[in-house]
Amino acid sequence: MPILYATLELPKLIINSAISSGHFPADYWGWRFEQVEYLFILCLIFLAAVIANGSLKYQINLHKGRLAETLTRRLRLAIHSQWRRHGEMEGAEIIPVIVQEVEPVGGFSGDAFVLPVFQLGTFLTIFLFMFVQDPVLGAAAVSLLPIQLALVPRWQRRINALGRERALEMRRLGVLIGNGTGSVHASPASSINRSFRRIQRIRFEIYRRKFFVKGVNNFIWQMTPFFFYTIGGYLVIEGRLSFGALVAVLGAYKDFSAPLRELLGYYQMMEDARVRYEDIRRFVARTSIPRPEFLDTDTAHQLKEVI
Repeated sequence: MPILYATLELPKLIINSAISSGHFPADYWGWRFEQVEYLFILCLIFLAAVIANGSLKYQINLHKGRLAETLTRRLRLAIHSQWRRHGEMEGAEIIPVIVQEVEPVGGFSGDAFVLPVFQLGTFLTIFLFMFVQDPVLGAAAVSLLPIQLALVPRWQRRINALGRERALEMRRLGVLIGNGTGSVHASPASSINRSFRRIQRIRFEIYRRKFFVKGVNNFIWQMTPFFFYTIGGYLVIEGRLSFGALVAVLGAYKDFSAPLRELLGYYQMMEDARVRYEDIRRFVARTSIPRPEFLDTDTAHQLKEVI
């Protein structure tokens, strides 16, 4: 976070102290600098801060990816092992679970703790920088945030329900296709075609709702610079805000929207992973029931009725 703050503060110093200032040569930290020398020194410090910031992000993403892939592999091994020991459903039903449904859960594990801490810290650092430049601009940056926090969770709940419906339909499709492979009780093509159409309808509805949420968020992101240009421009004209500070705030807002999007996306990803994980738990609970062929006839019949 200190490195991030430096990448926001340095452009303001470059514009106000090195480019726009006419007081040169100047003394800084006991050294005398000409204008061009001072400009180059600030630019090199800014470049070093940008490189350090990018390197830290690279290391974080690398460790997130390693954690996610490790947990995904362990989940797949655990589900497959449980199915091999106890499962009685067809192999086609477990394939979508191991291949498709586990991956978002494992992928979320890499972001589960790092993403909210890192992105919230980034958000607060950028907000602090904008608030220090001018409290009015800082308030304008978060003026529309309550609208997003009120609407996005409500829309996400319906998207989650559609995601679970899609997962269940994919399993049914796997069973239908599995029954049609080398079986005398092959599923009719009409049933498989109907399943294809249901999956298409569900996925299109998910796309429609996701893109609607994304469109609303993008509109809100574009509205905030309107306040910056009007309010910030007025403050610069009145002499209450330097031009370099306004440019720095506009540049900071470009980075300010990124952690907000990541945090809103984190909520969507967390809810999706939660729904999938609960669905996988129910699937594993089904496979934990002993196979009827290992039981006596009456117990096996009662167990099938329960299932």
